[in-house]
Amino acid sequence: METRRLGPIGPVSRLTLGGGGLGQVWGPTTREEAVATTRAAVDAGITLLDVAPGYGRGEAEQVVGEAFGGRIPAGVRVGTKVMVGDPVTGTIAERVERSLTRSLAAMRLERVDVMYLHSNIVPDGYLQPRFPETAVKLATPWTRFREEVRPAFAALVADGRVGAWGITGIGLPRTVVAAIRDDPAPAVVQCVTNLLDSAGAIYVHDEPSTPREIVAAAAARGCGVLGIRAVQAGALTDALDRDLPEDDPDRRDYDRAAPFRALAAELGEPPAALAHRYALTMSGVDSVVLGVKNRTELAECVAAAGAGPLEPDVIARIDATVA
Repeated sequence: METRRLGPIGPVSRLTLGGGGLGQVWGPTTREEAVATTRAAVDAGITLLDVAPGYGRGEAEQVVGEAFGGRIPAGVRVGTKVMVGDPVTGTIAERVERSLTRSLAAMRLERVDVMYLHSNIVPDGYLQPRFPETAVKLATPWTRFREEVRPAFAALVADGRVGAWGITGIGLPRTVVAAIRDDPAPAVVQCVTNLLDSAGAIYVHDEPSTPREIVAAAAARGCGVLGIRAVQAGALTDALDRDLPEDDPDRRDYDRAAPFRALAAELGEPPAALAHRYALTMSGVDSVVLGVKNRTELAECVAAAGAGPLEPDVIARIDATVA
């Protein structure tokens, strides 16, 4: 499989196995199938695993632990995450360390290659317009990020339990870009990379979402860019794997993508495969995270990556379907 350099992390495969599917976030699967999918991904040449405690309440990390018994194959890298939010001042370092300890135990590892801040980075005093009651758990103010989160990560890097740290770039775009341009910069930024330029239901801000600006800022800074939500929570697949009300942002994205699905049929490609090829073709993206939950979905994505980048005229036709 083709590789790219993920910033200071080093070379990784163009596809990354994500933990959402393994943790049964994206529809039902079994522990046995998730373990088999993880092993099959590595056999197919995937060299980066991206999990988190929040994927199935630790299920994705348990899958990694069972798949390899604590002996990760040579050349394979592992990343996990921590959701910090905005707790009492002075408690973030303890939260980060405790989360890492649990993650390492679940995966039966002594270290991870990268650990991401999974919280939204927002300006100090920012009032979250959607689901404001969740802000204390999901949003980390700028000053807390600079004064507590980054030093906590630096301490874990210094003691060898974490190779590098990164951020998930789905917070307020201007603050995410500020975090990328500030010193020290994250080693890796997880960026929304899909043809809708949408994070769907997880985007809780009232300012426009500008994921391509975040990708460009990260690439220009020398950060690794890990593309996420290539199929936008299922909106860019044949069918949603869960029931959603008509006003749900993911459902609206699915409806908006109807012309894209028609084009995929015309081109003779499954929509999910075409969406992954689109994400892999986007400028600045080093690796794209897969949300697969079984070996069938994995094989489709591996085949899509093997088909190579899309031609400019096909990209233009896809863009026109969701203009």
